[in-house]
Amino acid sequence: MDSLRRATLVLVLLVLAALAPARAGIAEAPGADLDVSLVTYGPGDIYWERFGHDAIEVRDRVSGESINFNYGVFDFEEKNFILNFARGRMHYMMDAEASAPEEAWYAQVGRSVTRQRLALDASQAANLRDDLLWNLRPQNAGYNYDYYVDNCATRVRDALDGAVGGAMKSQLQAHAGEFTYRQQTVRLMSAQPWLMLILDLGLGPYADQPLNAWQESFLPAVLQAQLRQVRIAGPDGGSRPLVRDERVQSPNRLVPPPASPPDLRLPLGVTGLLLAGLLLVTRLGWPLGHALLGTLFLLLAGFVGVVLLGLWTLTSHHSAWANANLLLFNPLAWLLLPTLCRARRGFAASRFIDGLIVLQLLALLTALALHLLPGTVQQNQPWLLFALPCWLALAWSLRRNR
Repeated sequence: MDSLRRATLVLVLLVLAALAPARAGIAEAPGADLDVSLVTYGPGDIYWERFGHDAIEVRDRVSGESINFNYGVFDFEEKNFILNFARGRMHYMMDAEASAPEEAWYAQVGRSVTRQRLALDASQAANLRDDLLWNLRPQNAGYNYDYYVDNCATRVRDALDGAVGGAMKSQLQAHAGEFTYRQQTVRLMSAQPWLMLILDLGLGPYADQPLNAWQESFLPAVLQAQLRQVRIAGPDGGSRPLVRDERVQSPNRLVPPPASPPDLRLPLGVTGLLLAGLLLVTRLGWPLGHALLGTLFLLLAGFVGVVLLGLWTLTSHHSAWANANLLLFNPLAWLLLPTLCRARRGFAASRFIDGLIVLQLLALLTALALHLLPGTVQQNQPWLLFALPCWLALAWSLRRNR
């Protein structure tokens, strides 16, 4: 009889278990069933992929559901996307999708996939899950993107830091970073040399400020490395590593970025000397060639100056504000264009043009002095080395007829 009762009870329990609705997954899972990981993707080949990407993976060990939360979603079809991008008003969104297909896509295109499982307790994991789901709501998902201080990696970093009560920030702020914003930018963009040069030319002193490890973790790969050093409080009152274990899910199959930024002083300095030499030689023996070469330089110098001035005064790209390269390249260059044609025919520059030349040379001296003074922040030596010989050669050629 007891055996029959036990068998009946087991059967009833099995039926009830079959009829009970399955748990939905991470949304209702208790914190003790959740695994939280930082998933880091290596840089890609396209220019907007050069900084890499990351996501927070939340996995329910019971239901098997695993979701990746990331903050790097943007839409080219958004109204006025290009205009907003130019003005520095970029709208990004948070998104979530199943972990397996997302990570498989990155592996398929050759980008590395690394998972760091984090040692969060049940309460920390549940609170992080709840915060991520709250941020995923349509009214909360959007944010104003900034390349250096509010991007996909900094949002992930801040969410993890909130889960461990600020332990990450307090520890990482105490350590110096390895590179500046400018150095990290030219390092990662070096695979596209022209874009790298344009970005370096357009960055102002903001990009050269010394960074601590917390600030430099705006890059996913740096955040991944810094996370290995973080310790959090353990259940016994001591401390334990935040990273429980780390595993490369898929190796990198693309050309990796260099470990350190390229030094642009030599190539730009040599280019400036060659261009200045050509200006001098053509002024003496080929007036038409001199006029064409000088016109090209002045057109580009004026155009660069207009762009730099617009970035400073008309946009929210604060990393481009107060750019000292405006002293080297500015719209005044366009006023010198007619003088090249006059010089070709043997006419001397007017007193007005003489004044403009003197003004430009004073701007060059100011730029040089600003760079040499103690406490100077902006590191624009490559562009100084490029512009100085070119402007000196042009000043000599435009005043030669006097």
